[in-house]
Amino acid sequence: MIRHILLIQFKPDAQPEAIEALRQAFLRMPDKISGVLSIEWGENDSPEGKNQGFTHCVLMSFADEDARQRYLPHPEHEALKAIFRPVLQEIIVLDYSLR
Repeated sequence: MIRHILLIQFKPDAQPEAIEALRQAFLRMPDKISGVLSIEWGENDSPEGKNQGFTHCVLMSFADEDARQRYLPHPEHEALKAIFRPVLQEIIVLDYSLR
């Protein structure tokens, strides 16, 4: 299994409706792409103040490397990026494999 983590900083003018549309698009991915097992979406609520401007997180679980490789060029992923790019200020992407 592979975890795919996105730490997201939205543009200051990103509208709540656009962020919600993005959230919904992410949450639909397991129904649209084989091997995408789950999606979690969260908003930072840490009291530590160490988020460096990143306010949201997405945690995706892929069944295996084949699933990740199907996801990356998939048309549904491209559609997701089309929703994402206009509101995105900065992103950190980190993947790791469970062993």
